Amino acid sequence: AALPDGRYAGEDFLDDDGETDKPVRIAVKIEINGDRARVDFTGSSKQVRGPINAVEAISVSAVYYVFRCLIAGDVPASAGIIEPIEVIAPAGTIVNAVHPAPVAGGNVETSQRIVDVLLKALSQAAPDLIPAASQGTMNNLTIGGWDARTGKEFAYYETVCGGMGARPGADGISAVHTHMTNSLNTPVEALEYAYPLRVRQYAIRRNSGGRGHTRGGDGTIREIELLTDAKVSLLADRRKFAPYGLHGGEDGKRGQTFLVTEAKKGQKGKAKKKKLPAKFSISANAGDRIVIETPGGGGCGAE
Repeated sequence: AALPDGRYAGEDFLDDDGETDKPVRIAVKIEINGDRARVDFTGSSKQVRGPINAVEAISVSAVYYVFRCLIAGDVPASAGIIEPIEVIAPAGTIVNAVHPAPVAGGNVETSQRIVDVLLKALSQAAPDLIPAASQGTMNNLTIGGWDARTGKEFAYYETVCGGMGARPGADGISAVHTHMTNSLNTPVEALEYAYPLRVRQYAIRRNSGGRGHTRGGDGTIREIELLTDAKVSLLADRRKFAPYGLHGGEDGKRGQTFLVTEAKKGQKGKAKKKKLPAKFSISANAGDRIVIETPGGGGCGAE
């Protein structure tokens, strides 16, 4: 009820679905009328072949999260919070996929972009409350193989933090999980103790946050060396479409991922550094390194 009545629209894109290079659109129109809101995702892309489709419950959860963030004070989670909000998510679209669409990434990646789109639309209604886009991806990294130390298979999975979007009255936070991530990083010591992996670098990605009156938070650099042959998979985004700035603020830097392969013994030459897409699954060898540079948050306001 505190938001001004009106119609507010926003759109943003997922880089692709991992099957094709085609961007995936998420669009929303929000109508505020008194103490009620109508959130309509009509116009979003049809469901896709790749595993980034979201089911309706995920989309409703993202709406619930965004509106709950706007409430001042500590309000317990309840059905009453979502009751005044009508959500329209057309069946067969990226925000309400139906069988047999693959949906594993809808929870971790598409939910983030839904939040970005909702915040972009609501920034028109509440410019003094809404932050610029945060990193907008969870950088889901999975490494699996055989651990000679234990004589057993191993599977490592982690989300990698990035930059928070600048707030109207304060800079964004660097190297932090934001919005729908709901997870923490694995301490280096715990990771190296449990898995045949070595963390070569874990650092803030300096100057990756967008400039502005308030600056976006910086992303991170996570570099992991394999100590055994392994399968490496990544489900990520914001490699093509940068986290947006607001009100004249600069976009945050896009993320990027590399495979670094050292020259073998007896061979001359430097290590080879190959850029990888946002979504991939590869076989890598002991000694190879995976370098993930996560996106920075967008800036807010002109400098």
